[in-house]
Amino acid sequence: MDKPGVMIVVGGSRGIGAAVAKQAAASGYHVVLTYSSRREMAQSVADEINAAGGRADYLCADVARESDIVSLFAKAAEYGPITAMVYSSGITGSASKLQDAELATLQQVMTVNLTGAMLCAREAVRKMSRSLGGQGGSITFISSRASDRGSAGEYIWYAASKGGVNSFSTGLAREVAQDGIRVNCVSPGPVDTGMLSPERQAKGAAAVAMGRVADPAEIASAVLYLTSDKASYVTGANLAVAGGA
Repeated sequence: MDKPGVMIVVGGSRGIGAAVAKQAAASGYHVVLTYSSRREMAQSVADEINAAGGRADYLCADVARESDIVSLFAKAAEYGPITAMVYSSGITGSASKLQDAELATLQQVMTVNLTGAMLCAREAVRKMSRSLGGQGGSITFISSRASDRGSAGEYIWYAASKGGVNSFSTGLAREVAQDGIRVNCVSPGPVDTGMLSPERQAKGAAAVAMGRVADPAEIASAVLYLTSDKASYVTGANLAVAGGA
């Protein structure tokens, strides 16, 4: 595709999302990345992309608010046809056993990780669906290997939210396939996003067959493959990028 169009990267101001935004811009997408509170981080990513000759804009959007999500997609569409959406927004809440978890933690994690993903996907389908006048496109969710391992003793609710994302992705892929939209997941293992303490990184690396945590760019490369024409017959997939975890 000569002009990939607009890619929305939800949660694109840091970590995996920022790496996706940078690689997407290098591939020709006009990237619209979102942030919820740290505007300076989103601006920094966008500035880096634009300085390198790419095209990037950033918008504030709280994925816990439906109105923010609807507004995000409406504004992003002003830059051109939306042909890709990557949902990289996610939180874990404080680590603990379930017996010590608070209701607010459970609700917030589910809202951001699962409900937000579903609402963003809904708006993406409304913009991309050929039967609704769109050009088709690709939706990719950043899931987690935690959905298979459960994260016992730390945040099993996070694992459960990502398991929900996986199931939702499978169903949506089948629902919109004939409207020209492909839907996939990428499930990373431990990733060096700058948020893990040295102790957590060491623990994560020990659980991986390759013996190290991933760089965000390695996860982003998998995302860009799934959004590319090279994956034109790939939908409903969940690609583990986890070093054997």
